[in-house]
Parts: sequence; structure tokens; C-alpha cells
Amino acid sequence: MLRMIAMLGVLALAACGSSGSAPRTGVPGYAGGETSCVPYARARSGIDLQGDAWQWWDAAAQSGRYDRSRRPRVGSVLVFMRTQRNRSGHLAVVTRVVGPREIRVDHANWASGRNRGRVARDQPVMDVSPSNDWSLVRVWYPPANDLGQTNFPTFGFIHGGRLVAEAQ
Repeated sequence: MLRMIAMLGVLALAACGSSGSAPRTGVPGYAGGETSCVPYARARSGIDLQGDAWQWWDAAAQSGRYDRSRRPRVGSVLVFMRTQRNRSGHLAVVTRVVGPREIRVDHANWASGRNRGRVARDQPVMDVSPSNDWSLVRVWYPPANDLGQTNFPTFGFIHGGRLVAEAQ
């Protein structure tokens, strides 16, 4: 019975991460201590906004200090909308632009279980929006070594920060 439960767990994880694309190699997993995405994004990008992750989009406009757009730039912050599954939204810092539909991000507290609160570096994020405008993305899922199957809605990118090196 325990063997069957374990097999079902492995199959469930595999289903969550299958994107139909060839798995990538060399994507790091989790590192660092525990933190949430807001203080991590603030420290890593230098963008000084307050509130829950989903509130950063409006806060950026109201501050008058930061530009916003639907195009990624290194050092920008990708702002995820809040959803039923992701009630506070999420923030991820763009570390490189790989192509028109792929970026790499560093972010914190994206995982669940024992990796909850940990920092994930150089994680692929794919634009899966029909209009190629980064309004819908898929995020790397380290346990499956592939992109997850969930599409996450985003507001876009907040610009005006800089990529701040992390203390080792």
C-alpha cells in the first residue's frame, strides 16, 4: 500500500512539471535561507516599493519613480497577479533575457513543502500569452526539472531598478 501511495506521488509530481518540451539541464534548484518574495525582490532589484506583491504594480505607478511595461529588462521585477492559488501575488527579479519569450529570474518563496521560503536562482520563465505580451507565464518547477503546467497571470514588469549582487 505504501509503495502504491509513493508511486502516485511521483506520478503527480511528474504531471505538474511536464510542458511537452525537452528538459533543460544546468538549472539550479533552491539555495539560501528563508525569506518571502517582497523583501527579496526589493533587496535584489533596488526597487523600493511597499505592500504585498500584487500591490507593487499600482504602487510603482503611484510613486512616479518607476516605469512599467510588458517587456522584460535585466533588473526589472515581474509582478504576478493574485489568484485563488496565489493570494498575495508574487515578485521575481529578471536576471537575464534569453529570448522574446524566455527570461531567467531569481525569486524567493515560490516553492511549497520543505523548500517554502527558499531562494531559487536563474529559473526559466516562459511567456505563454497568446499576444506575446508576458501577461501569462509558466515558471520553472525544480522537482520536475521542467516548466510547470500552470499558467500564471502577470501585470508586467516594473523598471528602474538594477540587479544588486547577492551577499554570498
